[in-house]
Formats: sequence, structure tokens, C-alpha cells
Amino acid sequence: MTEERRGGTARGFRVECREEPDLLIVKCHGCLIFGNTHTLKDEVKGKIPGHKRLVLDLKEVPQMDSSGLGTVMALYVSARTRGCKLELVNASDQIRALFSVTNVLSLFEAAGRHHGKTI
Repeated sequence: MTEERRGGTARGFRVECREEPDLLIVKCHGCLIFGNTHTLKDEVKGKIPGHKRLVLDLKEVPQMDSSGLGTVMALYVSARTRGCKLELVNASDQIRALFSVTNVLSLFEAAGRHHGKTI
């Protein structure tokens, strides 16, 4: 049985979390920029324990800045220290470029697929 919960909003940004056995799916909606990042961190960090995989779906995120990147990296560290694998899926070209330029793209395995798309 799955549990779905919609998170709060901040300046048009919102998060939806769905929990399944060993899997946490997080769908983000809106720009992941300074001023919105706390929403993602607050909604996800406490849910990581007890899951083996965290899938961060960025399909509805048209833009991410360095604060958003920092938040995703903080979630990556939190997940890894708890034995959880973080996967990014459905990232836009802008987000892929941001991860590539900062040399952190390799941390997120290309095997992370969702609806046929990879990061």
C-alpha cells in the first residue's frame, strides 16, 4: 500500500511525496531556487530513513539555481549516510547542464529512469 502526501508551498513551489515499501518518490513542482529550497528539504529529509531508494522527479521543475543544487546535494548526502540511493529523473536540459558543469552529474547513475527519461 502506498501513502501519498502533498507538501507545503513556497513562492509557487510544492512537493508531493509518495511512500512505497523501500521507495520514496518525490515530485517537485515549480522553480527550485533560493527561497523555495527549504520546502523540499523540510518535506523529504525526515522521510529518508526506512527507504532504500529516493526518486526525485524533476519533470515539473523548469529552473534550478545553486541553492537548489545545494539542497539536492544535501539530500544526496543524507540519503547515502542512511543507506538510501538518490535518483534524479526527468530533469530539464538546464538542470542537467547545471549538474554537469558542477561535476556532480556522475553521482546520479544514468540508470535512474522514470517514464523512459533519464537525467
